[in-house]
Amino acid sequence: MKHFARLISQLDQSNKTKDKLAALHHFFKEASDRDKVWGIALFTHRRPKRQISTKQLREWCMEYSETPNWLFEECYHTVGDLAETISLLLPLPTNSHDFDLSDWIEKLNGLIDKEEDEKKEFLLDAWSRLDRTERFVFNKIITGGFRIGVSQNLITQALAQFLGYEKSEIAYALMGNWDPSQIRFEELFNSNSSKQDLSKPYPFFLAHPLEKEPSDLGKLEHWQAEWKWDGIRGQLISRMNEVFVWSRGEELVNEKFPELLDLGQNLPDGTVLDGEILAFLDGKPLPFSLLQTRIGRKNITKKILQTAPVSFLAYDLLEWEGIDYRNQPLHIRRSKLELIYEEISHERLEISPPIQANSWEELAKIREKSRSELAEGLMLKHKESPYETGRKRGNWWKWKIDPLTIDGVMIYAQKGHGRRADLYSDYTFAVWDGDQLVPFAKAYSGLTDAEMREVDQFVKKNTKERFGPVRTVKPELVFEIAFEGIQDSPRHKSGIALRFPRILRWRKDKPKEEANTLQELRALLELYG
Repeated sequence: MKHFARLISQLDQSNKTKDKLAALHHFFKEASDRDKVWGIALFTHRRPKRQISTKQLREWCMEYSETPNWLFEECYHTVGDLAETISLLLPLPTNSHDFDLSDWIEKLNGLIDKEEDEKKEFLLDAWSRLDRTERFVFNKIITGGFRIGVSQNLITQALAQFLGYEKSEIAYALMGNWDPSQIRFEELFNSNSSKQDLSKPYPFFLAHPLEKEPSDLGKLEHWQAEWKWDGIRGQLISRMNEVFVWSRGEELVNEKFPELLDLGQNLPDGTVLDGEILAFLDGKPLPFSLLQTRIGRKNITKKILQTAPVSFLAYDLLEWEGIDYRNQPLHIRRSKLELIYEEISHERLEISPPIQANSWEELAKIREKSRSELAEGLMLKHKESPYETGRKRGNWWKWKIDPLTIDGVMIYAQKGHGRRADLYSDYTFAVWDGDQLVPFAKAYSGLTDAEMREVDQFVKKNTKERFGPVRTVKPELVFEIAFEGIQDSPRHKSGIALRFPRILRWRKDKPKEEANTLQELRALLELYG
């Protein structure tokens, strides 16, 4: 635990990639093999099942530290992170320990059948032995919110350097459904062991945004253009009469999309498709909001299957007859994919059609129709490109359409989390409905650090009311809010919900009276909803 806690502290102290790689390399060198595996698991979102609730954590912390509820809440709102708040409030340790990270996780896993008083006894004993940084890590493991500013790409890079492997080999080894409590460190990176996991997907190839003129890419004939579909990126795997559906977030989603399991059973053995899971009916994609009705549900009812039918819209072939096909050029992978599509002719399988154009200018005009196709823009893929690992520049580009925008007035503010825990950085915006301001969106990204500090000072000087962590502020600041989609929503006061709202810019040039109206927001809904 001491090795891992020291690593977390070092990672938190620097924003430099070089420093973080050095800290990770030192951890992999010094930690036990079991701790290496669990460290990798925690950083790649494979956390142990939660055995202690956040309610229990809060109550037992207040009791142990003799902190009244009102003071705990004030501390929590100031710090912004439950695990850190608890680690700061607890008294200094009175005992010691010599347990590794893996030992503590095994102890937590051993609570599965324990009564509440036994869990409490264990937790208080653990808190009495761990120092402040170790408690923070321990609490993070319990809450499941383990985000320490380390991307999976950074972990992959650190492991590649430590083991002397290619990054693509590490990325593939970390994919799939491996269990950190069951696998040894050497097995995790053993290619023969990896092949035994029939469910293992491939690392996704991700595109960079196109930030230059498309004509700078060269001749259009060298590129394949497709719609950038607005769904859930996924891989559909058929191996040895078993079918697996993976999301880009490395979640096995078989139970969410049972109709795709039947599709997978019809694929040739040893086939892996990359594509988009879309709500789809009568040959056309349906709005993303319909797909959302299936996300987060534990049980997919017959009614949901009827009202939000899904299809797998394939756009790449990663494995064919059990052979890794990723190094084949795109045009060859595409030809094989088209053959599969024609041969199985399944009602739940669609194929992403290439877009034909004679010039970049003509393609740009087609791109302007993206919203009518329920797409986010275009994808540009070099026809000779292999299927690479992660986000690489050069062969795949996403050429998205400009977002929709609306000018809103900030009316509420709340402190953020992590490094923003002491800044008012989460905002609620409103538009005019007559002479009343009606909230329509929340956003917390898009401002520079300097702008955020300026807004924070405004909030502190212009707070009107306080409701727990939320501050009602003088309605004066106007911001341009960008978003990707818009839909009806009876749950919101405005009757409208936005998709991916974020701050595009601070409209210091615009007085609050010139912010947009609810009528103008509804006009966007009629056009693009």
